Amino acid sequence: MGSRGAGGSLRFAQASTSVTTGMYSEGMSTPERLIESTRELLWERGYVGTSPKAILERADAGQGSMYHHFKGKPDLALAAIRRTAEEMRATAAAVLDGPGTPYERIEAYLRRERDVLRGCPVGRLTMDPDVIASAELRAPVDETLAWLRGRIAGIVEEGTAQGQFAPGLDGGEIAAAVVATVQGGYVLARASGSPAAFDAGVRGLLSLLAPRTS
Repeated sequence: MGSRGAGGSLRFAQASTSVTTGMYSEGMSTPERLIESTRELLWERGYVGTSPKAILERADAGQGSMYHHFKGKPDLALAAIRRTAEEMRATAAAVLDGPGTPYERIEAYLRRERDVLRGCPVGRLTMDPDVIASAELRAPVDETLAWLRGRIAGIVEEGTAQGQFAPGLDGGEIAAAVVATVQGGYVLARASGSPAAFDAGVRGLLSLLAPRTS
């Protein structure tokens, strides 16, 4: 059952802990099914829990297909993490590059529909010791979060130049606060089992950023 959060957006609790192969598009190639199944398993179980056997079962792929298309589990995991990072960038860009004032675009990003109780697939990777221990696996995660901070910082600076935000506001610091609010909100929501904590964090940050009125 869903719960309605800040701004009226509908956020859904995780309804199932598994994804069946029926969810993959008909005609999807074996490499694509392997990547998609690995993405889901990394989100659900982490790197250690994502075994080659589980990947093959989820992808409905035959034995040996992983090593036919990829060098092994690390190579497949890298492809999956890159895909997840690309998807996160595209989703964020669609809102941040959309219409509206700088404040409205940041508000739209913070209030966009999210599966809050499931968490962020990129943010979850930062808590996986095996991913963080590997410079190669960690790189797409770090690059994506850095891109997000940079994009938001640019919007804040745009708003400051227009007089919408307080003079002297540091775009980089505000961007870090926005990303921290989202990622920390996921943690608080999952801990409490409710998106209320996420929504409260979003409302609090937006009230601090609200344009000054004369």
